[in-house]
Amino acid sequence: MQFDFFPSRQVSWYMVRLFLTRTLAVLAMLVVVLQMLDLLGNSGDILAYPGNGDEQLWHYVGLRAPQIVARFLPFSVLLGTLIMLATLNQNSEIIAMKAAGLSAQQILAPLIAAALGVSVLSYAFNERIVARSTAMLSAWQAVDFGPVPADSGIKTNPWVRDGNNLVTAAIVAGHGQDVQLRKVEIFNRINNSLTTIITAPKGHYDAASKSWVLEGARQFDVARGTLQNVGTVRFGSDIRPDQFTLAKVDPDALTFSELQAAIGDLHDAGRPTAELEGSLWHKLSGPLSAVLMPILGSVAAFGLARSGQLFLRAVMGMALGFAYFVADNFSLAMGNLGAYPPILAAWAPFLLFLLLGETVLFRTEE
Repeated sequence: MQFDFFPSRQVSWYMVRLFLTRTLAVLAMLVVVLQMLDLLGNSGDILAYPGNGDEQLWHYVGLRAPQIVARFLPFSVLLGTLIMLATLNQNSEIIAMKAAGLSAQQILAPLIAAALGVSVLSYAFNERIVARSTAMLSAWQAVDFGPVPADSGIKTNPWVRDGNNLVTAAIVAGHGQDVQLRKVEIFNRINNSLTTIITAPKGHYDAASKSWVLEGARQFDVARGTLQNVGTVRFGSDIRPDQFTLAKVDPDALTFSELQAAIGDLHDAGRPTAELEGSLWHKLSGPLSAVLMPILGSVAAFGLARSGQLFLRAVMGMALGFAYFVADNFSLAMGNLGAYPPILAAWAPFLLFLLLGETVLFRTEE
């Protein structure tokens, strides 16, 4: 029986049902509360744009909610596991299972299998919904919650270098020579000193002259402090259209395959890709972190409830889970700084806490 991880179908389904219902209940509570707080903080900016109303508020909720679900799903799995296992321990159901001959691994096996299913669903949800909603929300925020251009291939807040000058755009839409720019700023510098700032609501690439054209541009003279309309401005004869589309890549707004392709393009263009490679691997290790939560939270399951240490065990399980998230963010930050290789930055916390969870499980089972 010790090598059969699912010796009882009834017990397995009972554990899975409890695990999923607790996890979904915690997730729903977190999403409702956090969405309300987030909406309170951003509703003023949304309604500040002329013509925006309730429809735009609900549109924001529809775009923001998937991000909250993706961010806090592992937390929900952790808290749902702790609530479930602490309740089973309190009701002596864990003791009954162990008295029937089930080992700790056999008790946790249904939870780990269910968590693996949650990880697969989380990955599919991130790929199909979260990436798209993140791209749409970033583009909407870039235009101060106004109308977003209907072009494809939207990028937000890229910058490129034009000689000694810097060029930024709030939105870049389109591909190839059909690239369109919105809310463009050109910072003209001489000997690394800022001289003038040119702003324009929109711009486009002129294939005939192989340069960029700004319409309705205005120029601010830094030394004089004056602002004047300069109309149409041409610049950047050495800036290729793909430099804008490759200048900034938001990994959260791309699917795994799209990010992998963008990394290949950036690598071919000679740009650094270590940070994006870490984010690419984290698209796999992030959803898979749900599998760790039953193992880290298992400390609340074993040990006698009447010993008075059940609450302490639940706190220990919560501390282990939150320590993983801290370590995960720290590892990604170190990877972004170049201190860790990208694959190590994404997978090291997962493997470390997997071993740590198994160690704690063996030490606290009895």
